[in-house]
Amino acid sequence: MTPIDPQEYQKSLDRLSGILAGIATHADEQATFRCPYKNRFDQCTAHFGCRNQRKPQKPGGLFQCGGDDQLDYRSAWESATTRTKRWGTGRTHYLDEP
Repeated sequence: MTPIDPQEYQKSLDRLSGILAGIATHADEQATFRCPYKNRFDQCTAHFGCRNQRKPQKPGGLFQCGGDDQLDYRSAWESATTRTKRWGTGRTHYLDEP
């Protein structure tokens, strides 16, 4: 087996990190306005109802997303500052309650 050159290995890791950093930056920016359940074909992949779901293009296909990408979803993800209901425990209470 050929030994691995540490300098070439590090060079490859640095190149890969540069590529992935660009992808991560784009994803972080896009997540501030685009629904996370909307795929690249503007189809809804959510397994729950949404008011933006439109009739599928093909019978049995995914719903089309009718969202306008003008929403900021970040507040929904910042659970430390918002109260979230927990269901199925016999009574409705909030996650920040005992």
